[in-house]
Amino acid sequence: MSALLPNPSHGCPALVEEAVFTACRLELMALKPGNVHIHAEGHGMSVAQFLDSAAAIAPILAVPGRRVGDAILRAVEATRDVAGCNTNLGIVLLLAPLAAAALARDKGESLRLRLARVLDGLSVADAADAFAAIRVALPAGLGEAAQHDVAEAPRIDLRAAMATAADRDLIARQYATAFGDIFTFGLARGRSALRRGASPAEVASAIHLGFMALHPDTHIARKHGVAVAERVRDQAFRLERRLAVGSAFGGNAGAARRLLAFDRALKRRGLNPGTSADLTVACLFVLRLAGELPAGPWPPDDDRRSPCRPTIIEPTITGDAQCLRSTRSWSAKPWWATATKSLTSISSSVRVEVPPRPPSARP
Repeated sequence: MSALLPNPSHGCPALVEEAVFTACRLELMALKPGNVHIHAEGHGMSVAQFLDSAAAIAPILAVPGRRVGDAILRAVEATRDVAGCNTNLGIVLLLAPLAAAALARDKGESLRLRLARVLDGLSVADAADAFAAIRVALPAGLGEAAQHDVAEAPRIDLRAAMATAADRDLIARQYATAFGDIFTFGLARGRSALRRGASPAEVASAIHLGFMALHPDTHIARKHGVAVAERVRDQAFRLERRLAVGSAFGGNAGAARRLLAFDRALKRRGLNPGTSADLTVACLFVLRLAGELPAGPWPPDDDRRSPCRPTIIEPTITGDAQCLRSTRSWSAKPWWATATKSLTSISSSVRVEVPPRPPSARP
C-alpha cells in the first residue's frame, strides 16, 4: 500500500464518495449565471433533482476497480431513476475517470499522472458503455457525428472517440488533454480565490465565471449555435472585468446583483452554460480531495470570513430547507467519520502538476 494513499478497500472510497457529493452540492450553492442553483432554478429543473442525482452517483463512482465506462453508465441510469431527466451527464463523464484515478493504487504519483494512466487504459468496452449512457441521458442539442456516432457501436476506445469530438465539445477535450482545462486553469482560478479569502461558494462562482469567459460554452453551442455561445462568452468576459476583483467576488458588494442580472438574462433566453458548470464540479472535486475545501454539511462555518465583509453567496431559507430535505438520508451515512480519518493521507497524494498555459487561454 502506498504511503500516500489509503487502502482502496477502506478509507479512500468513503472520501471519494464524499468528495463527489460535496463538489456537486457546493456547485448548487454557488451563484452561477444561467445554471440551476439555490438562488434561482431554471430550464425546467430543480435544485432537488440535482441533489438527488448527486447522492445517487456518489457511491457508484467510488467503487474501486470499476471500469470507467461501467461507472458512467450506472451513474447515468441511477440519475434517470431519481431525477427523471439529464441533470449530470457532463459531471459523470468528468468525475468517473477522476474518481478512478483517486482510487488507483499509486506509486507516489500525482493525481494527474494517475489520471493519465486511467485515460490511457480506456477500452472499446468503456466507449460502448459511455455511448449507451449518452443515449440514456439524451443531452439537449445532440446531433449526428460523421464518425464514431454514439448511436452506433464504437470501433475505438473511449479516449480516442472523445478525441474526435475535442474540437467541438469541452468535455471530450478533457479526455484528449488529460483534463488540461481543469488542471491548468480551473484549479488555478479556485486556488487564487481561496488565497483572497473567498468562501467555498465564492470559489465555485469564480471558477464558473472564469470558464464561461475562457471558452464558448459547448452546451450552448450545441443548442443555439457557435455565434450565440461566443456572445455569451464575451458577456461573461466583460462581466468578469467589470467586477474588477480578480478571482474572488467577495470584495465587491455589487457582484451578486450583477451576477443575478446576468443569470436572469441568460435564463430568459433559455441559455444554459452547462458545460462550464460541469467543469466547475470537476475542479471542486479535485480541490476537495486535496483538502483545500471543507466537507459538508453545507454551507460550513467559515472562520476566515470577516463579519464586516460583504457576502455575495447567501443561501435563502427556502433553498437551505430544500437542500436538507433532499439530503436527509445522506447526512446520516457513516462516511463522515471515515472520510475525516482518511483526509490527511489522501490529501498529500493529490499533488497537481501544472503544465504550461495553453496559447488559447484568455486572461
